[in-house]
Formats: sequence, C-alpha cells, structure tokens
Amino acid sequence: MTAAQLIPLIISISIFLLVLALGLDAERKDALYLFHRPLLLFRSIASMNVVMVIIAAAIALLVDMARPVEIALVALAISPVPPILPGKQRKAGGSERYAIGLLVAASLFSVLLAPLGVSLVGLLFGLHLGAPPTRIAFIVLITVLAPLVTGIAVKRFLPELAARVKRPTALVAMVLLVLACLPVLFTTWPVVWGLVGNGVALVLIAFTLIGLLVGHSLGGPVAGDRTALALATGTRHPGVAIAIISLNFPDEKAALAVVLYHLVVGTLVSIPYVRWRRKTARSTLG
Repeated sequence: MTAAQLIPLIISISIFLLVLALGLDAERKDALYLFHRPLLLFRSIASMNVVMVIIAAAIALLVDMARPVEIALVALAISPVPPILPGKQRKAGGSERYAIGLLVAASLFSVLLAPLGVSLVGLLFGLHLGAPPTRIAFIVLITVLAPLVTGIAVKRFLPELAARVKRPTALVAMVLLVLACLPVLFTTWPVVWGLVGNGVALVLIAFTLIGLLVGHSLGGPVAGDRTALALATGTRHPGVAIAIISLNFPDEKAALAVVLYHLVVGTLVSIPYVRWRRKTARSTLG
C-alpha cells in the first residue's frame, strides 16, 4: 500500500474512532433529535448545504483565486458537518442533543445534496463533475453512521465499558488524525505557501467567518442551537471534500492540502467565537 492510499485510510479510521467516542457518550434520542423538529432541521440544512454553497460559488466567481483554492472551497461547501465537531460545540455551550442530531441529519442529507451540489457547480463553471451517491453514502456510513450506532449500542447495553473506553478512543483517534495530516501538510507546504500570496489564507478565514455568521443567524431562538449551527456551518467533513476532489481532480494535490489547512484555519478562526459563546452560556446559567 502506497502512502497516497495509506493516509486517507488512516484519516477514515481516525474519524471512525472519533464518532465512536461520541456515540459512547450519546443516546438514541440524541441521534433523532432534529427529525422531531422539522423547522430547525430545515434551517440547519439550508445554512450548511444551501447558503454556504451559494457563497462559495460566489467567492469563486468574484475573487481571482488559484484553481486549487477554488476547487477546495467548493468541495468544502458541499461536504457535510465534520464528525469531530460535536465535542467542540459542547465545550462552546452548544446543545449536545442538537450537535449529535445535526451530525446524523447532515450526514444523511449529504448522500443526496453533495452529488447535487457537485453537479450544479459543474454546470455553473462549465465542467463535467460528478460525485456518485454510492461513494458519498459509503463514506458517511463508514465514518459517521456505523460508529455512532455502535457507540450508542455499547453505552446502552454495556454502560460501564462505554464510560471506561470513550476517552482512550477519542485520544487514539486524535493522534491518528494528526499523524495522517502532518505528512500531507509538510509535503505540500511549498505549493500551499506559494498560494498564500494569492489570498488562500484570507479566503479560508472569510469562509469560516461567514459560516459562523450564517449559522448563528439561522440557529433559531435557543442560544445553544445557534452556537452549534454556527460552528457546523463554518466547518466541513474533510473525508467527503477529499473524495469529491479525488474523483474530479485527481492531479490537484494542492487542493487536498487546502482542505486540510482549512481544518487548522477554521479551528483558529473559531476560537474567539467559542470563547464568547462559552462565556455567554456560563453567564446565562449563573
């Protein structure tokens, strides 16, 4: 197995373990939370999969960017919420049930919306693009639904085991994710650094900030829901974004690096928002 094949595999394993750890601390009603709240479900999907796709396409059309940055930006906008997000949402004062429910709902809807988004963007830019629903469904099944269901089942039937292994599972997952991303970041650094002067950092920062604003605005009257949706809208599932790029632009390795750099940029940019929402949540409880 080559390094190019091994790295995506390690990323998939790490995401599987991250979601498994979430499932070990969740319940069935958490996963179905949004399906009992259709208006909030509609606003959530609109925020992540409609508004942000339009914004990404508008940025790509109006801003003179390098091709890898355009490709990465559109792929990120089309991809669903990342599985590493619910823990971050929880720390920021977001609704825990909503965070888990959003992960499930966004992943299920992405099976239809991601291929549709790729096709529409292809028409807009005059490109022949595609993202087979079966490929997206497989990624979602392996990295989200299967580990989440497994974790919830273990917590229900073996609660002591779930409590004992959830933290080590999350730790191993994060270590694997770092080990998988570092080689890509280092090997593609010269290429990405060459794109910095073309505004790649500013574009990724703007994408995250706009996502935070859109999600916060559409999150509804509940403060915790606004926090969770804001963080979800400003970030994306790297596995789906990488799959979209690999299927349509196999030679654009720099675009893959931009996706990974977005994880770093998105985390840094959202820190002030997370601190603000955490402080607001504490003051409300106080």
